[in-house]
Amino acid sequence: MSDPTVPKKTLDCVGLYCPQPLFQTREQLDSIEVGEVLEVLADDPAAEEDLKRFAKRTGHELILVEKHGDMLRFLIRRVK
Repeated sequence: MSDPTVPKKTLDCVGLYCPQPLFQTREQLDSIEVGEVLEVLADDPAAEEDLKRFAKRTGHELILVEKHGDMLRFLIRRVK
């Protein structure tokens, strides 16, 4: 059985600032199937709060938020 947290796609938003990471995340989630995971990489400090709020508001599952220095890594499962 495959790991359910392995991303189907990776979205590189490094160098992009609000609201681009949010807009691109929404677009990419729409392009994957329900149950699949999107990995988002960003360095915009606002991305953490924006993507947490987005996942909660839309019902998608925020599996992981990792910080490595200025870099942020998110794993978001498409729920609907």
